[in-house]
Amino acid sequence: MLTRTRNPILFAADITPEAGLDKAMRLSPAEIVSEIERARLRGRGGAGFPTALKWHLARVASGDRKFVVCNADEGEPGTFKDRVLLSAYADLVFEGMTIAARAIGATLGIVYLRGEYAYLLGHLDAILAKRRAANLLGPHIRGVGGFEFDVEIHMGAGAYVCGEETALIESLEGHRGEPRNRPPFPVNTGFFDQPTIVNNVETLALAVRILDRGAEWFTQYGTSASTGSKLFSVSGDCARPGVYEFPMGITIAELLDEVGGAGAKAVQVGGASGHCVPARQFERALAFEDIATGGSVIVFGSHRNMLAVAHNFMTFFVEESCGQCTPCRYGNVALREGIEMLQRGTCSMRHLADLRGLGETMRLASKCGLGQSSPNAFLSIIEHFQDEVLGRARQA
Repeated sequence: MLTRTRNPILFAADITPEAGLDKAMRLSPAEIVSEIERARLRGRGGAGFPTALKWHLARVASGDRKFVVCNADEGEPGTFKDRVLLSAYADLVFEGMTIAARAIGATLGIVYLRGEYAYLLGHLDAILAKRRAANLLGPHIRGVGGFEFDVEIHMGAGAYVCGEETALIESLEGHRGEPRNRPPFPVNTGFFDQPTIVNNVETLALAVRILDRGAEWFTQYGTSASTGSKLFSVSGDCARPGVYEFPMGITIAELLDEVGGAGAKAVQVGGASGHCVPARQFERALAFEDIATGGSVIVFGSHRNMLAVAHNFMTFFVEESCGQCTPCRYGNVALREGIEMLQRGTCSMRHLADLRGLGETMRLASKCGLGQSSPNAFLSIIEHFQDEVLGRARQA
């Protein structure tokens, strides 16, 4: 459950079961998309793509069949808010998938569930059975002729790269989880080459609240560019770790005050693939226009060795890279080796500059988000904690 909330939106006490779905049933598909567009909802998985645009593109795409995929492959280190949603608010997530299906004309929804969350499978299957019995899934949902939609659950197998939507689709099709070249995009050529939307667990749950309470109610929270609320998985050196809901735009300093993170040296925003923010920048906002995040916030106290932090993250990416493209396959290993050289005091300033250049090349040349973001922690720690890093580099 949530540790604490501030200006609660998604988890407000006045949630009326199926209110969002009932409203969606009174609207046309285009009107549903329009309501999401007016709310300016952006994906809560980290990328922040406009939800309404994704739904619109899938709605107007041609295909024999359309699909709604819920990305519950919560593999980012330090992220566990989707687990809370699926444990305590699964009905809300399934309701959101049904609304999305109504909007784009889908007949099947698939929850891609993280392999480590296998213990949730029985719980989720039981809720799906109850929804079918209540005419909330299956043929003629809510008595509406021609609207047929059901949901099935597909288990992942622990591959971090399958959090990327095209690698996820490859896995769903029974292939090795590797990212596809884009374009084409899933909204046109997704699951078995049919129009498919892939949305995060939190995004789908928020869509229900928007249909229920209206776009104007939703946009009163957050900022003009980052509307609504966000769930944050807070861990590390703080007194009150847990899952929190805050309005978008909250500063890091405000968040630390809520979670008991006084005296923090740094905060890793966005998990291992995110950015390490030093204490002097704690007034920055957690919002798409400043520091975007899928929700992970890892707090580092003053005693933490930041090179050790960087090494830990790079070891993770060395293990999780699918190896398909050279920048990611080679680059993560080289960056980890560079950190180990810094730790031994054998890395020259020239080689450190080369490593920085390699990190920037990986951002540009890697095929998918894994390789494009894996250098982030290394580069930000090198930039912001030079007192710890440069003292270990040979000047010659």
